[in-house]
Amino acid sequence: MSTRFTRRHATALALTAVTVAALQGVASPIAGASQPSPSDAAPVSAVGQVEDQTARAVAASLGDQRWRAQIRSAALASDQVDLSALTGRATAKAGQALKSTVAKGDQRIAAAKGLGADTGSLLRLRLAADSMRGALTAGTVPLVAAAGTDDNAETITAYDSRGRAHTLDARTTPDRPVYVVDIDVTKAMAAGLGVVDKELAKHGLSSAEVAEASEATAEATEGSRNRAAAAGFWTSRIDAVYLSNDEEPWVSGDAEIFSIVSGFGFDGKVRVDTVTMPYLDNDGTTYYPNQILVNWSSYKYNLADVVMMEDDGDTNYQALAKAIADILLTITDQGAYIPLVNAILDAIPTSWWTNDPDYVDSWYTLGQNSSGRLNGARGNGWMTISPYFVEQF
Repeated sequence: MSTRFTRRHATALALTAVTVAALQGVASPIAGASQPSPSDAAPVSAVGQVEDQTARAVAASLGDQRWRAQIRSAALASDQVDLSALTGRATAKAGQALKSTVAKGDQRIAAAKGLGADTGSLLRLRLAADSMRGALTAGTVPLVAAAGTDDNAETITAYDSRGRAHTLDARTTPDRPVYVVDIDVTKAMAAGLGVVDKELAKHGLSSAEVAEASEATAEATEGSRNRAAAAGFWTSRIDAVYLSNDEEPWVSGDAEIFSIVSGFGFDGKVRVDTVTMPYLDNDGTTYYPNQILVNWSSYKYNLADVVMMEDDGDTNYQALAKAIADILLTITDQGAYIPLVNAILDAIPTSWWTNDPDYVDSWYTLGQNSSGRLNGARGNGWMTISPYFVEQF
């Protein structure tokens, strides 16, 4: 049975970590719980801080019985509850009081991830495991925990309605229901990759402008294959993809996978394209997406590189785009293909790294005619690809 592919498998991008303040209060004597000590505190990111603060606030609000019932109904009806929408329609005082905390949290997360103020709500609440549904339905008051990003953590801190902190085993799902405060990574990644594409376009490394310039140059070059011909263009299609199986805490939520495809455009500049892979939910599972990975009409050479990454919740897309642009602008076409995987990975400053790597795997010098199973350089996964011609009508 596969585990969730969530908040792990990778290297990468996060804001400078800060130290969590020592948790206050005395834990109640529930099974599997104990009082955390200051030494247990682990560094967390700006996003992690917001999640933790929101978890405390949600837990405190559960003392209101009417509001607790409203949250319970929402959590049982949906895998992921929009906290902004939920507090916005709250009729109980506790829910109404929580609204401003959630709104400020959404704003802080958007800023930490390099997203625009118009991104909207990002904070979400979910029941940690289906096995908890029975106890929650029966009226057991749940604990509330932050999703966090440290998949190597041995314990999870959760809060009760009295503000007390409980330490739970990260590898053993508790019997008592636990709400998890997380962010909508799917929404954040969609907005974030838009930021990346826009930033790279500004530097002439991506976007329609580069594609149009490449096409014009290709058509003007005698003997060129003119991959952007009106009849269509060749691509590399992912027929199947598999990522390795790793254990993760029960508190972890879904992460989102994306790939950075890079090569040289006809103008001699590096070309970068981002590809979302939202179907990669489970590790240890083979997926058959039939997804276009590389559009060869964008590239001068018959070669491109692929770096697969994961948004573990902390990814700052504005910083990612700037780092990639800064280093790739220094690389020019020397008349022969130069692999770009290492340049992209080197673009990520050490100060941004977290304990949970966001680098999933990479594929060097993928060719237009490449086909069959290709193992990742990191050994964390493989893809089966095939050439695919996209006709234009």
